[in-house]
Amino acid sequence: MTKECPLCNPPQGQEKVLFSNSVFRIIQVEEPQFPGYFRVISQKHVKEMSDLPVNEQILIIEALSKMEEIIIETMQPTKVNWAQLGNMVPHLHWHLIARYEDDATFPGSIWSSVIQKTELEHIKDREAKAKEAALKITRMAEERF
Repeated sequence: MTKECPLCNPPQGQEKVLFSNSVFRIIQVEEPQFPGYFRVISQKHVKEMSDLPVNEQILIIEALSKMEEIIIETMQPTKVNWAQLGNMVPHLHWHLIARYEDDATFPGSIWSSVIQKTELEHIKDREAKAKEAALKITRMAEERF
């Protein structure tokens, strides 16, 4: 853990933590244009997946895969994006994002320029489904990890 790292020391109340154990924590990201956005964050301050012991790598991949299944089942997205960058914050974390053909930046990444406007009713519907997915993710993680 590093004091300067925003993932080691997130500001109080900044993370909506769904689950936490000694290996990782799962958070739901509040991104208004992208309901169904979650992160899995390593509890260790490492930069790369290969910096973790193999058993921890396997647990993280298993969590991501189970989360993807829940997002697909609950939210019916066009695609689920996985991203593990760490260029801005060199602390191992994964982004899992439900994507739809009508979202603001599709088919680009969520960090691409906005190219279209999503209907508010679609966003509201996805927000409700994202809350349901978050509950299912929490239950799954508590039972499995």
